Amino acid sequence: MPTTKEKKITYPTRRSRKLPKYEWDADKVKALREFLELSQTEFAEELGTLQQTVSYWECGNHYPKGMSVKILNLVAEKAKFKYEVTPKKTDD
Repeated sequence: MPTTKEKKITYPTRRSRKLPKYEWDADKVKALREFLELSQTEFAEELGTLQQTVSYWECGNHYPKGMSVKILNLVAEKAKFKYEVTPKKTDD
């Protein structure tokens, strides 16, 4: 009797369903803060971070990572800040 190979059924996982991450750079962080009409100190307090951190982001010395990106996305969406979702750059 010939055997047939059964195709393995795969289901999408949480990782495969994730939306592309928005990449926050210095100009976009500053644009969001100015859109909200907040000083760096006020913006930092809203985000739960230090004013120095916001300054680093806006100067391009550091970029938001992890939870900071999620919080920035939530703040931007709630404020109806117009930003485009851009796929995160990868070094292939």
